[in-house]
Parts: sequence; structure tokens; C-alpha cells
Amino acid sequence: MNPVANVPIFLSLVQGADEETKKKIALKSTLTAFIIVVAFVVLGKFIFELFGITIPAFKITGGILIFYVGFEMLQSKKSSVKHLSNTNIDENIAISPLAIPILAGPGTIVTAMNFVTNLEITHIVIVIAVFALMIVITYIFFRLSDKLVALLGNNVISVIGKIMGLIIAIIGANMIIEGIKIAFNL
Repeated sequence: MNPVANVPIFLSLVQGADEETKKKIALKSTLTAFIIVVAFVVLGKFIFELFGITIPAFKITGGILIFYVGFEMLQSKKSSVKHLSNTNIDENIAISPLAIPILAGPGTIVTAMNFVTNLEITHIVIVIAVFALMIVITYIFFRLSDKLVALLGNNVISVIGKIMGLIIAIIGANMIIEGIKIAFNL
């Protein structure tokens, strides 16, 4: 999750909305994303058992997905979700596309679940706390989005997005390596 890189997406979706509507959309999208990721963090083991998913398969597949997201960020590819045309300003955009898939997308969910695969309660609490902090930061950035873009400019936000893309791709590659090590007892 990248609060700075999500600011231009937020601004493009709420363009023309008044401050009260922007505030409602920012709050609803961040709270919804938090609930979604926490549900996956807490229910991850049940989901694994229900579908017969193994930890190595999850790590490898999740790593590939996260690597792909990071690679797209490095290539500056824009998702069609980010450029909706004829969107009415209403609070439904807080759920989709903001909460799902922009804030709580596959990469975020897979990363959060990856850190709690051993099911130690301390890991679960730490992941939820870190994600809560990221949600608060994202909410603050959404609320200050107009000022942030004016202060930093679009170029700086683009550079931060590319750096985050590289870091995300590296996290994905690391998950793939870990999955292979576990699968083949290396």
C-alpha cells in the first residue's frame, strides 16, 4: 500500500466533489480496505483449509502477483480502473475502485496474509497494527491530497511510485524464493 502514489488516483476519482464528500469517501474507502485485509489476516488459515491451499503455493503465487504489481508500477502502466470516465461523484467509489482493488488489492491482501502464515498471535497483531497505521496515513494523505500534490508536484509523486514499485517487486521475488525453499525443503 502506497499512500503517496494513491493520492493522484483519489484526486482523479473525486474530481469536482465538495470537501465533505471527499472526506466521506476517504473515510469509507480506508475503513473498508482495513476491514477487508483484517478479515483475510484473521481468516487466512480457514481460507487455506477450505480451498486446500498450501503455504508454498500461496507464497509463490502471491509473490508472482506482487512482483507483477511492482513491475507495472515501474513501467508506469496505468490501470483502466484509475481513469474512470463519466463517474458520478458518490460514495460508491469509496468501495470500488478505491477500497477494492486500489487499497485492498491482491498485492496488499497477499502480503498481509504472507506475514501471518505461521499463525503466531504476535505476528497477527503486528500485521494488523502496521496495516492500521498505513490506513491512517492513507486517510490523512487523502484528506490533504490537494495540498500534497501542490507541495510535491506530480513528478515527485511519480518518482515515489516507481521506488515503491521496485520495493514491491523485490518483496514479490523474495516471496517466490521463500515458497520454493519451503516446497523443496531447501
